[in-house]
Parts: sequence; structure tokens; C-alpha cells
Amino acid sequence: MELLGSLRSHRCSNDRDLIQQGQPRALVRGLCGGGAGGVGDDGPRGAGDGAGAGLADGLELELRRQGGRQARRNGKLLERQLDLVGPLRCVGFSALDLELVRGEPALRRQWLDRVVLQLEPVYAELLSRYGRLLRQRAQLLRRGLGGAHLADLLDAFDQQMALIGTRLHRRRRRALLRLEPLAAAWQQHLSGGSEQLLLHYQPGTVLEGEEAEAPWREALAWQLRQQRDSELRLGQCSVGPHRDEIQLQLGGQPARRYGSAGQQRSLVLALKLAELELVRQLWGEPPLLLLDDVLAELDPTRQQLLLEAVGQGEGYQCLVSATHLGSFSDDWSKTSQVVRVKKGLIEA
Repeated sequence: MELLGSLRSHRCSNDRDLIQQGQPRALVRGLCGGGAGGVGDDGPRGAGDGAGAGLADGLELELRRQGGRQARRNGKLLERQLDLVGPLRCVGFSALDLELVRGEPALRRQWLDRVVLQLEPVYAELLSRYGRLLRQRAQLLRRGLGGAHLADLLDAFDQQMALIGTRLHRRRRRALLRLEPLAAAWQQHLSGGSEQLLLHYQPGTVLEGEEAEAPWREALAWQLRQQRDSELRLGQCSVGPHRDEIQLQLGGQPARRYGSAGQQRSLVLALKLAELELVRQLWGEPPLLLLDDVLAELDPTRQQLLLEAVGQGEGYQCLVSATHLGSFSDDWSKTSQVVRVKKGLIEA
């Protein structure tokens, strides 16, 4: 579900790790939509939009050991994988997300990138371009060719990195500003009104003043030039969005250092529920919520809070993976469809 909805897996970043051993490919197919509303190629469709009524999208993603990926929508091969994103929007929450607070900054950047991708699918192209630029520039720095030739190459890379890097900075900051009031409200609810949550964006570039592309781009380009001698010695780029940090604060203190295990878990729940709400606000319909064995990592109180919060969300479709049903109330069991998987096969 997550692969079809976001083209990414929270478990691994390499497609080869998602393909069964000894097999040349993996294939994921899904059929989504068919209700009165939906998200079309031109954006959200409301319940009164007849174009969306009764229609469903067939989505297909093929992962191959040789030759990369292929994406199809309604049987048609897509030139861009990105065009698969849209019909099936989802927010995933797994046990791995509980490291979001106390883990390395890269985990928080990846989480925020997933949020921005839900809001602006074109963001995937920006991330991909910046990643390629960063790797190629690092190779140049490590080679240390010397002379005017290297300086000219680095100047060309710096202009592109400043442009793409600024666009990443702006979108990350914008998404975090929209998430903060929603996450703060959920943190208040989950803590019984005792905890105040703040989200602080710390860019890997010194950016001053209000958000604007031209001055931020010039600031990033200038800092890349200033750091060039140091980067040539280190062989890596020390300025840009790959150095961003998202600081999570409870009561004005960093939750990573001072939050208890229970507070950190509640914080992650608040972030995920805020993400769910933000996507619904933007697209006019609730996304699919995926809970991957997350209840096993929560104490009974937080299990109940999460299930109640999900149950209160009007129109949410939620898929939960679990090893047992003991954490679910009778109401949940009665209103849910239970699908059992044994040795890789679905049992009726």
C-alpha cells in the first residue's frame, strides 16, 4: 500500500531488498477509489463532481533487479513514476517511527520529506535532483583535480545546488509551519493538556529574513563558495538541506534529550495524526492510514488513545498489521474486517 501511495518503503531504500530472494522482480497491484469523491489528475474532486463518481484507478508498480522500475496506471505504462502518486494517498506509522524523536537528524528529514511529498508530488523530483548533485559534487571534491577546471565545475554545481536546495528549504519550512498547530493540538489531547509541543526548523544553510527564493538562493550559493576550501579538505559538502535538523520541543526543551519514553511516543503519535489531518485538509478527503505493528510498541493507555483518535476520524480507512487482536476493543473487532496471513498466504 505504501509503495503504491508514495513510491517509497519505510523498511528499506533499495528495491532489491523488496524482491523475494531468487526472483527477478516483484509486482504490486492495487485498485483504489470508486466512491463519490476522489483525487483526479487535476487535483481534488468533491462529492458533487460527477467525473469522480463510480470510477476506480488500477495502480501497478513493478520492481526489477535489472532495469529499474515500471509504473502503470489503468494498464498504461507511465513515463514518470511520479504520475502514479495521487489516487492512493496514505500516511504510514510503524514501530520504526518511534525512533523519530531520539534518532539521528536524517530520520526527521526523511519524515518531513514524506509529508511534503504528500502535499506536493513534484517534490520527489527535487529530492532526486538534489541527491544526484550532492553525490556528483562530493566526487569532485574527493578527486581534487585542482586548477581553474575544478573551480569552474564547482561553480556550475554550486549554482544548481543553490537553486534546488533553496526550493527544498522553502517547502520543508512551509510544511512544518502548517503541521505545527495540528501537532500541538494533538499533543495537548494525548497528554491531557499538560504538554506544549513546538516544531523548529533549523536549516543547514544560514537563511535570514522572510521566505523568498532569490535571497535564499544567493545566501546558499555564497556559503558554498565560502566553505569550498574546507570542503576540499573534507571531501564532502557541509552546507545545504542535507544538513537540516527539525527540533522537537516539549515545554521549551528538546524532547530528544529531556522527554521521557512515554512523552516521546506521544509526540510521534501527535506528528502522525497531524500529518493525517493536514493531508485531509489539503486534498478534501482522508488519506489511508497504515499502522504497521505499531501497537506492540505502545503501552495500553497509548494504544487506546491511538485507536480512539483513529476511530473518531470521519471517513478514515485504516489498515493495521498486528500479531494478535488482544489490543482491540470489541467495538473495533465488530466493525473491522480481519484478514489473517499465514506463511505468506491470505486465509479467508
